Amino acid sequence: MTEETTAITSPASERHFYRALVVRRQLILAALLVALLTSLCVDLALGPARYSLGEVVTALITPDAVSDQIRVILWEIRMPVALMALVVGASLSIAGAQMQTILSNPLASPFTLGISAGAGFGAALALAFGVALIPAAIDYVIPLNAFLMAMLTSFLIHALSMRRGVTIETIVLLGIAMVFIFNSLMALIQFFASQQAVAAVVFWTMGSLTKATWPKLWMSLAVLCVVIPLLARHGWALTAMRLGEAKAESLGVKPRALRLEVLILVSLLSAMAVAFVGTIGFIGLVGPHIARMLVGEDQRFFLPASALCGALILSIGSVISKIVLPGTVIPIGIITSLVGIPFFLFLILSRRKASW
Repeated sequence: MTEETTAITSPASERHFYRALVVRRQLILAALLVALLTSLCVDLALGPARYSLGEVVTALITPDAVSDQIRVILWEIRMPVALMALVVGASLSIAGAQMQTILSNPLASPFTLGISAGAGFGAALALAFGVALIPAAIDYVIPLNAFLMAMLTSFLIHALSMRRGVTIETIVLLGIAMVFIFNSLMALIQFFASQQAVAAVVFWTMGSLTKATWPKLWMSLAVLCVVIPLLARHGWALTAMRLGEAKAESLGVKPRALRLEVLILVSLLSAMAVAFVGTIGFIGLVGPHIARMLVGEDQRFFLPASALCGALILSIGSVISKIVLPGTVIPIGIITSLVGIPFFLFLILSRRKASW
């Protein structure tokens, strides 16, 4: 084959390869969606009263075709919990994905950098003592406290990342230090709070979906639906950030402004999740890494894949929490930590090997 023929056919081959890559990523997203719907149906089927998948699907498609008992149990009791698992999982995974992108840190997540711990401390103040950081909004004291503390934590991380000479490792160490600080403050709250308040805070810090309700679900879903388009419109800029801050800036991206906006959105997602279901760790770390392995760094696919992976992981965790001890629902935060800690260690060890 001559050089002229190669030059003619090469662009066509590249277009064919790109189209095949896009189709492959679209099929992966479709497969994740199918797996997510399957996990949702299994989650709805499990509980003190177990139903077949056929009964669940029938109740979802034609509620009038099943008995009143099945309809009430599935739609009024189990559906908010199962859907909250999807919304919270997607929110935490998206938050982790964007933190890893803007900080160029594969170990970044709302949990490992202290944002979830800060939000948890703010919510615990309301749970134990009724402290409202915004006194005028007493009806929404828990989510607002969580959001304000998450924002404070994010701004501290942002301020540090802007300093000269600050490395990725320094930011990770700061996050770990903030986790310990907020955990100590949580212990202090439990020491001074009443026994009833301590029980509420301890159960809440384990992370549980059992108190999910339709109003809480709609609020969390509304935040997710607002944040996703705001992040999607920066898709190209966020993809460019993975090339490095200097390279992204040369392409017209404003890293500082982008980092600040994304941190605000990440704080909002993390705060809503923590405020309604408690502290759930490692979803924001594990979900994005699985999505990255499946579809790469292109935000057009990485963003939805992160959401689907996080939702799927937490939905599977909800299923596991129901079947480990029949008749007992284990707090979902325990399940995600048991799965996430080995994965976290794997990432640390793999990075150390790569550095050699």
